[in-house]
Amino acid sequence: MTAASVERLYVVRLQAPGLAVDEFGNRGRWTMVYNQGFELSVNDRSYFAFSAFQYTDDDVISYCDRTTPGWAHDVTLRHWSCFTAKKLSSNHTAKVHKTPKIHGRDQVVPEQHHRSTVQRVNSAQSSWTAQLHEPVLGLTRGQLLARRGGERAWLPHRPAPAPASKELKMAAASLPPRLDWRNMSGVNFVSPVKNQGGCGSCYVFSATGMLESRLRIRTGDTQQALLSEQQVLACSRLSQGCEGGFPYLVGRYAQGHGVVESSCYPAYSGVDTECRNSSCDRHFAARYRYVGGYFGGCNEEGMMLALMRGPIAVNFLSYDDLDHYKSGVYHHTGAEQIDDTFPYHAVDHAVLVVGYGTHEVSGEKYWIVKNSWGDAWGDHGYFLMRRGTNECGIESLASEADPIP
Repeated sequence: MTAASVERLYVVRLQAPGLAVDEFGNRGRWTMVYNQGFELSVNDRSYFAFSAFQYTDDDVISYCDRTTPGWAHDVTLRHWSCFTAKKLSSNHTAKVHKTPKIHGRDQVVPEQHHRSTVQRVNSAQSSWTAQLHEPVLGLTRGQLLARRGGERAWLPHRPAPAPASKELKMAAASLPPRLDWRNMSGVNFVSPVKNQGGCGSCYVFSATGMLESRLRIRTGDTQQALLSEQQVLACSRLSQGCEGGFPYLVGRYAQGHGVVESSCYPAYSGVDTECRNSSCDRHFAARYRYVGGYFGGCNEEGMMLALMRGPIAVNFLSYDDLDHYKSGVYHHTGAEQIDDTFPYHAVDHAVLVVGYGTHEVSGEKYWIVKNSWGDAWGDHGYFLMRRGTNECGIESLASEADPIP
């Protein structure tokens, strides 16, 4: 602390679900951000900090009763401060999370391994079709993991969807049976499919894709900005660059700092770089939020209602069979070829949901999902995922943000 700094104790009670009450009786909101940190907004100030943790060779030790130094600002975004938080009268015991052992991280996955996965998937079910996706050939196990979120995106658990209230179910029941922002009365409000490469930056692409599409929607498709993923990757202190991050916190970054257009920043490189100052105009978010209001409050009905405002960013557990998706309504088959050399496990992948519908032949409900693996993958960069069953956890965690035109 400098001589001009002021330090004081501020007590806030965090009550479930998502209610915060400070020592003066002011009511606000709070949410966890995965198991990584927490955000608090009360008395016209917003606070975010990552939870305290420690890496060891094999484990991550979480200290969930305290935070690392975080950032706070008032509603005008002009007055900033730093803070740390800890739980009063805590009897918390440090929690150790075992991280999966990734053998052969730098070894190229054999082509036969991919071909075998395709054959197993197609033999195991008929809901969707796998086809060898040649761009993954020659990639190492580490590179394959990175494009699905990265090793640090592995989570020991994820929340189940929240029960939908009677009112929420009634509201969702009144929605149209199909929605696709790629074709709304002949207008495509979704920005082009991009490719994250071998960087664990899917969280940035899903968030910028959401902002790009919602900016088109709010301006009647007159503003078709393409935002710089590289700027967010390099400049946001709310993420870990190519090591992973969270679409929700990209929304916070867009509100507090803004995102420049890709034409005003060095091209996306798929590697971590130093942040460069830019005098270009920035696109800001008016607000951002979890669907359902807080981490753990999401469900199918809430996602459908949020989609009426525009595409939403979602996270789900990405398995290796998705690498070769071609068509149909995806669900995890469990048909991957698993051995001791390449032990497969799911990691957390972020994508953009742009609509929903029901398959005309099978009757399966689905989400329409835009991926960030290039337009040569899947159905021109898109895939359908089973809806209404929380397939791979997709209905447990979604967020949205409102760009300022």
